[in-house]
Amino acid sequence: MKKIILAAISLLAVALGVEAQDQVRLNPSHPDAYVVQKGDTLWDISSQFLVQPWYWPEIWQVNPQVENPHLIYPGDSLRLVYIDGQPQLQLQRGPRAYQLSPGVDGNRLSPSIRRQAVEDAIPAIPLDAINAFLSRTRIVEPGAFEGTPYVVSGSENHILMGAGDILYARGDFAAPLPSYGLYRPGPIYTDPVSGEVLGRQALGIGTLDLLQLDPDSNPDNNSNFSIATMGVRNTSREVRLEDRLMPVEERSIDALFHPSAPGVTVDGVIVGVDEGVNQIGKFDVVILNSGDRDGLQPGNVLAIYKAGSTVRDRIAGDVVKLPDTRAGELMVFRTFEKMSLALVLDARRPLAVMDMVRNP
Repeated sequence: MKKIILAAISLLAVALGVEAQDQVRLNPSHPDAYVVQKGDTLWDISSQFLVQPWYWPEIWQVNPQVENPHLIYPGDSLRLVYIDGQPQLQLQRGPRAYQLSPGVDGNRLSPSIRRQAVEDAIPAIPLDAINAFLSRTRIVEPGAFEGTPYVVSGSENHILMGAGDILYARGDFAAPLPSYGLYRPGPIYTDPVSGEVLGRQALGIGTLDLLQLDPDSNPDNNSNFSIATMGVRNTSREVRLEDRLMPVEERSIDALFHPSAPGVTVDGVIVGVDEGVNQIGKFDVVILNSGDRDGLQPGNVLAIYKAGSTVRDRIAGDVVKLPDTRAGELMVFRTFEKMSLALVLDARRPLAVMDMVRNP
């Protein structure tokens, strides 16, 4: 999961073009050097060096002598230098381990290559905040839950269940599968401008394994219904009655995020937030009314704006709309045809549904 590549330099150069070079601005209080710490993220580190962290690839100098130069590990040092008048970041690997090796005069110390798993590299963003959304939660058609089996009871009539428990599901299992995804129907979203129905959130709850399938005890109600005994393999939150079973989504989990500016013009809106909270803050997951068809890609960074208020000009006697105010940034981490999921990386003011998202 945590295979996080620092930057895809060539692809980003094409996407951002020469114009991006003119937009790179160093943070006035940037350090000359920084030692990477455990728990750091690429976003945190790039914010120390740059006013606009998504332009990190523009100052990253790839050292061909360094193994996996796009991966940064705790203990590595980053040093800011200037080459041809342009700021560049150089990577120096952390201290190498030393080991005894045979020599002419007996054993002697010699350097050995430090080997670290790719999973040890620092991530671009806090993956813990989005793991459940990467693997389970998705956007489906509004009627996708109609006719799907549902949780009718837990073992010993429990109404809340978790990993390792047994539960019973009722519904049409005409073509039973060995395992199912468990989802909770979320709200149906419409575009606030056009009124178009965009989709429905399917909140990922966990994974179930089919243990036994028996005929429904009330066949008169629905001759196609069966009662399935299911084992709860894993969960991201508690299982409730009426949660729905759907086939496990067949997709590869892409966590190779490259923070970047979108290659298209984006003018969207936050239409939802996880768990339906009223105010949105840093590291909250939000839902946007823009997706694949609008050119959004995982890794795209967008600026969040609060709409300017309308006031009356007492001198001129008319009404004036004040400018929209930039209030934070977010990064898209999963896209669907009409919508996308994004993580709020910075919130300088309380955010809310209907706040606008635009190019950074």
